[in-house]
Amino acid sequence: MDAEDLLAAYAARALTPLQVLQAVTERIARRNPEINAFAVMNPLALRAAQDSTARWAAGAPTGLLDGVPVTVKDLIDVAGLPTRRGSKTTSAVPVPEDAPLVSVLRAAGAVIIGKTTTTEFGWKSPGDSPLNGITRNPWNIAHTPGGSSAGAAAAAAAFFGPLHIGTDAGGSIRIPAAWSGVVGLKPSFGRVPQWPLGAFGHVAVAGPMARTVRDTALLLSAIAGFNPRDPYSLPDKSHDFLAGIEDGVAGLRIGVLGHPGFAAPVGADSRMARANARAVLAAQGAIMFDLAVALPDSSDVFSKIWGAALARLVGTIAPASRAMLDEGLQDMAARFADVSANDMLAAEASRVQAAHAMAMLDYDALICPCVPETAPLAASKVSDPVLSLWRDWAPWTFLFNLTRQPALSLPMGVNEAGLPVAVQIAAPLYRDDMVLRVARALERHI
Repeated sequence: MDAEDLLAAYAARALTPLQVLQAVTERIARRNPEINAFAVMNPLALRAAQDSTARWAAGAPTGLLDGVPVTVKDLIDVAGLPTRRGSKTTSAVPVPEDAPLVSVLRAAGAVIIGKTTTTEFGWKSPGDSPLNGITRNPWNIAHTPGGSSAGAAAAAAAFFGPLHIGTDAGGSIRIPAAWSGVVGLKPSFGRVPQWPLGAFGHVAVAGPMARTVRDTALLLSAIAGFNPRDPYSLPDKSHDFLAGIEDGVAGLRIGVLGHPGFAAPVGADSRMARANARAVLAAQGAIMFDLAVALPDSSDVFSKIWGAALARLVGTIAPASRAMLDEGLQDMAARFADVSANDMLAAEASRVQAAHAMAMLDYDALICPCVPETAPLAASKVSDPVLSLWRDWAPWTFLFNLTRQPALSLPMGVNEAGLPVAVQIAAPLYRDDMVLRVARALERHI
């Protein structure tokens, strides 16, 4: 059941949060051993579900998500649980304080059932880590669900509850959403408050993953808002992202982006998904056009930002512990250890140039591929991380981290092999509502 369905069932007294938690945990017990979506379960989930059940029985629910099961990616602090970040180099001691969005989840009444797996420090797209091993795709366990929000995507696809929190610095929400057949939204930068910030603080966001666009909007409504702990947090009041979501696309100008700043690869399945999305939107009255924009080489810009951030991250780890790191992460640190301040300032200038170029366009939203191909095999070895970044994983996603725009991965069915295919929808900066509106229009007609 979707989160909206659960909330309606609670209000009608057809279900209780305690019954729902029991059903979800039973399903996790059956399927998770082969999927491996969780880094740790939350022993206090039962108490939270009991408290929520009592509130509903008294007719006094609190917040937008009272009694709804939610998972949180293991890059985000949940008080009383460790934050291991997929790494053997991190501490197993529970953290004392919730991250801002977790505090908001608790205030909204959500039942946090556990923390989901991530690639080590969120550095790559295949869903495995030295600490937690391989997370697998519920559609076909021989394949990866993607990463770095691997467990969140796998949990959503396996029906381990309706709502999931991921993070995205170059595609880490949208890539696993695309490969796992769920919805994943990278909100506008600053929309969802974060603290502490990770290695990619100036391009990374936290955001919702779910099985429907409406549930994605519901979760964003709960977690978005200003928090003084995050220096990048937008000074916005709470917002209902379900408002206007059913307004359709008639008369909207929706561009089709074919070039994200370099010759990004795109396979037959992704081309078909983009073509189908274009046709469906046009049939609903959207004004579709090819979107051309002069962008810097986004693959070169992001590679420098990504690589230098990883080198700095590895530099903070005690030399005696670095041998425990993912081999690819060690390789990246070595390759980018000597990136100069001048190179980083140049990359930042190019990032802003890309953001300016996108801001000057006349469009309401755009569509483009989300990933080049469907999900690769789960145990695939990464021989060249930089090549994999712009060829296999994120050539269509990292542009919107550079420009800080909202972007969403929407399922568009499955291919002949039974693996999910997807399209990406983006909109101008801070128009998260428009991304959700266009996504919902597509979702209704596919």
